[in-house]
Amino acid sequence: MTDAKKRLFLITGAGAGLGRAFAEAALDAGHTVVGTVRREEDRIAFGALQKERAKAVIIDVTQFATVGPIIDKVEAEIGPIDVLVNNAGYGHEGTLEESPIDQLIHQFDVNVFGAVAMIKAVLPAMRKRRSGHIINITSMAGYMSLPGISFYSGSKFALAGITEALAKEVKDFGIKVTAIAPGSFRTEWAGRSMVRSERRIADYDAVFDPVRKRRQEYSGKQAGDPAKAAQVLLKVVEADNPPTHLLLGNDALKLVKERLAALSNEIDLWEAVSCSTDFT
Repeated sequence: MTDAKKRLFLITGAGAGLGRAFAEAALDAGHTVVGTVRREEDRIAFGALQKERAKAVIIDVTQFATVGPIIDKVEAEIGPIDVLVNNAGYGHEGTLEESPIDQLIHQFDVNVFGAVAMIKAVLPAMRKRRSGHIINITSMAGYMSLPGISFYSGSKFALAGITEALAKEVKDFGIKVTAIAPGSFRTEWAGRSMVRSERRIADYDAVFDPVRKRRQEYSGKQAGDPAKAAQVLLKVVEADNPPTHLLLGNDALKLVKERLAALSNEIDLWEAVSCSTDFT
């Protein structure tokens, strides 16, 4: 353990992947962690990580009306939440035309609206205490996109934008807000956790099939190490002036920089048109 202040973390989606890595790192550092899970067996397994400081609650973040009362109970029984890590989420793969709109709605329910429900549940107490840190796990896909992940990318763009606005809204209350955007990490995101729409339109084969094939081939072989990501998260929490946006992984850095350069070039190319619409 370090001599750093011990905090109470609330981490959603803590049963596996990055969420589990975040929880284990925080526990190893001496913090108390409340992890949200979906099933009773996961709740028991999470509690076994550390007898005194690992607590688990069953939450479906898409049941928005239930989130506030559960968090109120956590704070009453365990203590004030210092750090919220909105990690719960999943990936959706499929071309826009081939993907049912109800899959888009569910993608946003989990990745965006569920995160907002969690924020709204912890924010009043943080504001009153004039302290706290809200960390939203977005994605490099929230800054650039690829064929076949329009629903997922849209949800992460939305969460990144919400994070930026929220950071400005609560800055004067002593509350820190960070969007952490991982690249490809060695989790089940591209494997069993991925929801894949069925293919039926041959016109998309050339653009989409190679992307799906590459994603399936590198699942389990990604360069990103969840344990190292978890250590970065702890550094962000300890920072006096943490970033509002933080990319994780060399792939994220490369692809987002390329996207920003292309966007800058496109803006410059169309600058005269952009400036032509004001009253003169």
